[in-house]
Amino acid sequence: MKPLLPTSKDHLVMSTISALSLAGLIALGAASSPASAGGSAISPQLRIAASTLGDLAPYRTIAADTLRIVDRGDVAAARARIKNLETSWDKGEATLKSKDPATWTMLDKMIDAALTDLRTPSPKIADCAASLKALLVKMDDVARA
Repeated sequence: MKPLLPTSKDHLVMSTISALSLAGLIALGAASSPASAGGSAISPQLRIAASTLGDLAPYRTIAADTLRIVDRGDVAAARARIKNLETSWDKGEATLKSKDPATWTMLDKMIDAALTDLRTPSPKIADCAASLKALLVKMDDVARA
């Protein structure tokens, strides 16, 4: 009986698995930041992907973009960008809400508050920024839960 030696196909499979594993570790390392005292080294975007509602990263990205625009003082552009949040959040409602109705409702109300602050006839930048910051903090909290 001959000893079983790995074939070139076996080497190819193992090389592929090793390369994918290494790529995954590199990606996690790139998305991580040094952990502060008692903090997590995983970025908020990665933690959000594991929330009870599922992947909230696309919604968080839009909210963060909107906050950056508000911080620049461009209310018209911020209104346009937050419309993307409203539309995508509404499209995802059935899937997200079914996973955790209470958390979805809480975030939905916070999104509505941010929309209201931006859509008032004379929006106050500070109010708009505060509601968006509160939304981002809550999204991060949901991700940690």
